[in-house]
Amino acid sequence: MTASARPRPGRPAAALKGCAVALTVALSTTVLFALMLPLALVKLVLPLAAVRRALDPLINGLATTWIAINNRWIALVGGTRWDVRGLDGLDARGWYLVASNHQSWVDILVLQKVFTRRIPLLKFFLKRELLWVPVIGLAWWALDFPFLHRRGGAAGRDDLDRTRRACEKFRHVPTSVINFVEGTRFTRARHDAQRSPFRHLLKPKAGGLAIALATLGDRFEALLDVAIVYPDGPPTFWQLMTGRMTRVIVDVRRHAIPPQFARADTPGDAQARASLQDWLNELWRQKDALIDSLQPKAAAGA
Repeated sequence: MTASARPRPGRPAAALKGCAVALTVALSTTVLFALMLPLALVKLVLPLAAVRRALDPLINGLATTWIAINNRWIALVGGTRWDVRGLDGLDARGWYLVASNHQSWVDILVLQKVFTRRIPLLKFFLKRELLWVPVIGLAWWALDFPFLHRRGGAAGRDDLDRTRRACEKFRHVPTSVINFVEGTRFTRARHDAQRSPFRHLLKPKAGGLAIALATLGDRFEALLDVAIVYPDGPPTFWQLMTGRMTRVIVDVRRHAIPPQFARADTPGDAQARASLQDWLNELWRQKDALIDSLQPKAAAGA
């Protein structure tokens, strides 16, 4: 999946383009959220299986429409050379656990563009506090984004049981769960502060994957390990909107999930958690080497 870059616009033209895109994003978000909220309220007031079966396709359809609009303006603003590998054999009706490196808020739009209609709608594990964000919290709830407390001990076990029950519906509906396992966006300052052993990545954290695997481990068909590379540096959202995101490489590697990590007690089992962390560290070592190999090729215009 590749596209040739168009000439980059001058500053006035780029600013006008960015303002037009910002207006498009604002309007599409407002309209589609306004259409979603009544459906979400019905789903909240009438928590019945029949209601869920009727409303979920409509709610997910609105989210997919929002992503399609974003994909359209990303294509129209141009200026980006896309190099995407590893999408063959994916199933829009499958179950996937997705792990990606994280450098910019643009990563989310890149992942949505790459995976739309190839795997199910990406669902993020969100902190429980985000449920109370006005309007958008209800939209996330309606889209069945899992909400997590992040407590330890007995409280953490209760949270895991609650999350597992909340995600039980995903056993019957194809689902993609994404986790940015570094926990935050990469910066050189963060990299140096944690003394990361990797050149291009922060240290990965197994906690999110452990919870996802404890919840749906026996359903996931594979882990999709994603490396996002911006050869000219991570773009800002404004650079994307103005057509100044020059190049992006997205490499997707499919890995079978070792069956022992699908055990329900992995988050609370110190030995299993350590094994999962070792497995994740090895995937991250491979990803770091991959990114290292892609950088000079990208710089040469490959």
